[in-house]
Amino acid sequence: MLRTREQVRVLGPGDRDAFIALAEQDPVVNVFADYRARLTNLDERWLGGQVWGRFEGNRLVAGCHLGANLVPVQCTRDDVGAFADVALRRRNTVGTIVGPAGVVAALWEQIEPRWATPREIRPDQPHLEMGRVPTIDADPAVRVTTPRDLDRLYPACVAMYTEEVGVSPENDAGGGDLYRARVQQLIGRGWSLASFDDQGVVFKAEIACVTPYAAQVQGVWVRPDRRGEGLSTSGMAAVVSHVISSGVAPVVSLYVNEWNTAARAAYARVGFEQTATFATLMF
Repeated sequence: MLRTREQVRVLGPGDRDAFIALAEQDPVVNVFADYRARLTNLDERWLGGQVWGRFEGNRLVAGCHLGANLVPVQCTRDDVGAFADVALRRRNTVGTIVGPAGVVAALWEQIEPRWATPREIRPDQPHLEMGRVPTIDADPAVRVTTPRDLDRLYPACVAMYTEEVGVSPENDAGGGDLYRARVQQLIGRGWSLASFDDQGVVFKAEIACVTPYAAQVQGVWVRPDRRGEGLSTSGMAAVVSHVISSGVAPVVSLYVNEWNTAARAAYARVGFEQTATFATLMF
């Protein structure tokens, strides 16, 4: 139940600055929501969903991004109750709930009885950050991709997604076209990096979102026949060096599955450190 002078409402363009200021209280953890606010100005036509806020008086104290991804922003375990009902109203559009583990667990406790059963729950995902150029050698073959790389890059992106998520992005009607368009978009923004050999992609990674504070990396993948050669370490060193040295962002972040010991070891060798723990529910 809301306390006196509290309100929960959908945010719009007039709330953009207040929402960004809220996200900036923990700007690397909140990089996705911050990026979405800057990109869309919280206009529902561009969000493909809504962003809700909880106010105490005139002060925005917590937020929740509700689109294909449900992402709590600066929520405590107590705050999530304010967003449970609006989350349930949009449950048919949400494919993933992701955020700080304790907050996600508290939200799920409230909405689980009226939500679909998750296809997978990943309750312990180390959130990693790095704010300096690596001291280890970067792979000189890793480069920013171009539109000419699309035909070789796209199959690797599908393979990575299928391996990571457990389903192919091409399974849904129109899924292949939509996912290919997403890969093209990342290439066009200069946010796709990869290395190649005669058989195709060797290593790849994408920058998923960028703010003045951080760039979040996703889709890190090494072709199966080239694994065990240290390519994820040198490849990620190249990605971090590119992001920081070229001024894309001052910090690189990502989150990784707790059970993926090989990836966690590679990120540690590059110089990443854990700063939080995320959880993800996939539907």
